[in-house]
Amino acid sequence: MKDSTLTQFVLDKIEDMKARDIVVIDVVGKSTITDTLVVCSGNSKRHVSSIAANLIKESKLAGHPPLSVEGKETGEWVLVDLGDVVAHVMQDDTRDFYQLEKLWQ
Repeated sequence: MKDSTLTQFVLDKIEDMKARDIVVIDVVGKSTITDTLVVCSGNSKRHVSSIAANLIKESKLAGHPPLSVEGKETGEWVLVDLGDVVAHVMQDDTRDFYQLEKLWQ
């Protein structure tokens, strides 16, 4: 998938699960790891885990399985690495603490 198509795919799958406060951050030239960060919030550990699980399942079905998944067990902050796009699904407290948007923008 091209970067813009993959970004839209990620947005569609996390919106399907009612993720909140979705932010897309272009990190081209700022990061050698990825081109786009997608940051969103879930209401609880279960909600965060469900959002991430749906993204993982749907990306596998689309033939683009994640390169890595971190944090699925705790549900505080789940990172789904799809190569050109990295999704961060976080609880509000964790998101407020790490402030990824401020760090990367």
